[in-house]
Amino acid sequence: MLIEEASLLTRRFITTIQNENLFPRCSSSFVNLLEIVNSEEQVPIYRLIDPSGQPLNSSELFSIEEDFTIKLYKSMKILQEIDKILYESQRQGRISFYLTSYGEEGTQIGSAAGLKLDDLIFPQYREAGVLLWRGFTIDQIMNQCFGNKDDLGKGKQMPVHYGSKEHHYVTVSSPLATQMPQAVGAAYAYKLAKNGRCIVTYFGDGSASEGDAHAAFNFSATLECPIIFFCRNNGYAISTPISEQYKGNGIASRAAGYGISAIRVDGNDVLAVYNATKIARSYVMNNNKPIILEAFTYRVGHHSTSDDSNAYRLKDEIDKWKLLDPIIRLKYFMEKQGWWNDEIEKKWLTNIKKEIIDSLTNAEKKLKPNWQEMFNDVYEELPEYLKKQRQYMENHIKKYKQYYPLDEFEQL
Repeated sequence: MLIEEASLLTRRFITTIQNENLFPRCSSSFVNLLEIVNSEEQVPIYRLIDPSGQPLNSSELFSIEEDFTIKLYKSMKILQEIDKILYESQRQGRISFYLTSYGEEGTQIGSAAGLKLDDLIFPQYREAGVLLWRGFTIDQIMNQCFGNKDDLGKGKQMPVHYGSKEHHYVTVSSPLATQMPQAVGAAYAYKLAKNGRCIVTYFGDGSASEGDAHAAFNFSATLECPIIFFCRNNGYAISTPISEQYKGNGIASRAAGYGISAIRVDGNDVLAVYNATKIARSYVMNNNKPIILEAFTYRVGHHSTSDDSNAYRLKDEIDKWKLLDPIIRLKYFMEKQGWWNDEIEKKWLTNIKKEIIDSLTNAEKKLKPNWQEMFNDVYEELPEYLKKQRQYMENHIKKYKQYYPLDEFEQL
């Protein structure tokens, strides 16, 4: 009898809950017809000014001030001029490597302006504009690319692999996407510390195909961290176009699968990038949750000085995108507002070009760091085996100093 009563209670309980979905993290309803689902949610692309500089939403532009807009423009233009001069310097053999930001200046400057200066940046490698906005000087850029005695990294990194503790900018590391899980770990630490700061990690569409990216997305979602995943979707993963690199609707559409929110923005509209980044920062800080911010842009330049993009894309394609340049677009907008004209630009640009060239000339003349720096900064206390290696080097150089250009290095 007791068994029959228990069975009846079980049947009633099952009848009560049979239409409820008790699976965790799944809100789907039950159906009795099988369906194959192929969802391609279209995430809209946010834009404030069109390629001709025409405002599309005046209500969101009314708070944009003249001085601030001019600073955005000048920062992008300075980055472009630095790129021109250092790219040519590499071609002349004066530095070993370089990569430009042509076409992507809006994603860097716009996002940097939308953050707090003490938010921690985990860059990929094409974010020099973020550092510029934060006060990293032209001299500091030149010192790093020449690896001289005033380089903050003491000549231990490739050119454009910047890092600055003062500017809350973690040193660039060449391997793709390795910075993304590290950024999530830092974001979790910030969450526990309740320090009012967020983490921003930049990456490209190519990095989004790496395992580290997927691990980072899932890590951040489960730990609910204040982090902005800023994707520069610039059309190419080195030589692989996005049409061949992934299926699906860009990178922002992946957010839903990880339980992450997303924003998509026109990366060639610096004002839209600025506004989108501000909103993204507010979201992650108020909710302690991650967000993917995908900026659609285009890499007008070669991937780096080791690349020839003419081998895998047509000149006509590049020329079309040059017309959508973020710098030109903002210039058109400022001219419509009466804030800028060619005469102002000519005078300002002449001075900036001179400053950049003078900085490069000075950086090139400076001594290299003392060769013993190669043994420092890995360990807090130098291990015995490295002390022995250093002593061996000292003895070797004393004996054969005529074969080494010691006059090019700083002396201790």
